[in-house]
Amino acid sequence: MDILLKSEVIGRLGCHHAGRTYVVPITYAYQSDYIYCHTKEGTKIEMMRQNPHVCFEVDHIQNMANWQSIIIQGLYEELEGVESENALHVLVNRIMPLTTSETSQPKFGLDKVHIIRNPQLKPVVFRLKILERTGRFEKS
Repeated sequence: MDILLKSEVIGRLGCHHAGRTYVVPITYAYQSDYIYCHTKEGTKIEMMRQNPHVCFEVDHIQNMANWQSIIIQGLYEELEGVESENALHVLVNRIMPLTTSETSQPKFGLDKVHIIRNPQLKPVVFRLKILERTGRFEKS
């Protein structure tokens, strides 16, 4: 399960509040017992603030006879200050090397994280504390 979590960068985040379930793809970085993520304020953040219990799914599918999947039950933790900066560092160092075009590369080095403070975007950095995980696979 660790290998799958470390090899992928896109998972599906499921949250639930007030009788409504919301599932959305999100980029992430896995480290130790946490899934680190970055987004802007919106539906998923509002829901997780109300109910921090979430589900997170990652899979790798080569074909119908060769696949892996993991489901995590976790707890949403919003990060601020130094914790937020450290989490962004983890995310940038994991995701930016995977970019494929010159225009998608940051103007800064991967060793430093710069946040553009735009009041309209209200960036949110958070992590999911892994409480439980289960996995399945098929290999022919």
